[in-house]
Amino acid sequence: MFIDKNDFEAWMKRLWDRLESLENKLTDKKKERHTIGGELLLDNQDLCLMLNVSKRTLQRYRSLELLPFRRISQKTYYLESDVQKFIRDNLKKIKDND
Repeated sequence: MFIDKNDFEAWMKRLWDRLESLENKLTDKKKERHTIGGELLLDNQDLCLMLNVSKRTLQRYRSLELLPFRRISQKTYYLESDVQKFIRDNLKKIKDND
């Protein structure tokens, strides 16, 4: 079975356009960062990856009031400065226990 050269080129062009479209969407998504007053907001996924913990662990930290958070449009966000303070405080506790 042979494919006409023009058909093949048209198919490749459509495929290439689709790949470029997907790349642009991914690039735009990476650039999208939420801030409040110029301070970076992190969502649950960001924080889970950063701290290497589960969503349930983050919920526990919120319930114990160890980690301040904000709810915006039914989504949970954490100020970068609050996360840094949380890490410093808990790192200090770990060092003190050693």
